[in-house]
Amino acid sequence: MKKLIAITAMITMLILAACGGDNGEEGTEEAAEEKGEIVFGQTSWTSTEAPTQIAKQILEEVGYDVEITLLDQPVIWEGLENEEIHFFMDAWLPYTEAALWEDYQDSLQQVATSYEEVPLGWVVPEYVDAETIGDLEGRAEEFDGEIVTIGEGAGIVELTYDVMEEENYNLDGFEVTPTSEAAMLGVMNSKIDNEEPFIITGWRPHSMFAQHDLKFLEDTEGHFQYDNVYVLSYQGIEDQPEYEEAYDILSQWSIDVDDLEEMMYDYENNDVDFEDSAAEWIEENRDTVDEWIN
Repeated sequence: MKKLIAITAMITMLILAACGGDNGEEGTEEAAEEKGEIVFGQTSWTSTEAPTQIAKQILEEVGYDVEITLLDQPVIWEGLENEEIHFFMDAWLPYTEAALWEDYQDSLQQVATSYEEVPLGWVVPEYVDAETIGDLEGRAEEFDGEIVTIGEGAGIVELTYDVMEEENYNLDGFEVTPTSEAAMLGVMNSKIDNEEPFIITGWRPHSMFAQHDLKFLEDTEGHFQYDNVYVLSYQGIEDQPEYEEAYDILSQWSIDVDDLEEMMYDYENNDVDFEDSAAEWIEENRDTVDEWIN
């Protein structure tokens, strides 16, 4: 009789344990279902890739499914407004992308500041004897008549067109040549190999400044001004239960420019994927990441 009672008790305990396990699995599945899929808009700029990958891995750690969509910058802002994209990690404000912000400021919000006071503008190698944009007057032939920049629609490109029209600069003979970032850097590298002069558009953070001796030409007319870089999302995302935790985490986001430039340099020169360097950054900054998550 005692043996029968013991067996019965054991079976009951196993059933209860099984039921408890089922409830735990269901709870985990329900928690996962409560979190919506996160879509990051990403440009082809390397300054965007590194922070986007870090943010992706942090949000995956807390249970989100995360997708990164490669798009031109104006399309990303439109996608944010339409709530088809949830976050963009690389908005330059208040100056460089002022025109875009004016169009979208009623529907978008600045979630966090990635880093502050970063320079951008026209860049030449140190061996070029020019210090300001005004010093380029009458020298178009020397530079093959080109200001090589990234793709149309980016804020730095629009500012470059403004500089070209500046009445206090005599830039006759120069033309803006929009291309991809990779092609622009290819021009830079080929010119540096032969110590030839060139003008490209540049910004920090960027690995080019870790690789070569470069300098910004001073814009004495004030078209290029130092910006802060922000994480963007759409208004009200923090009130949507499926995205509330993602918003809370990214609202605390920040990173050092030096860290980003090191990641970019390793990507371009040491074949270190951004996925790997992002994971390393998270591990090295584990205490900070845990604070964001908790």
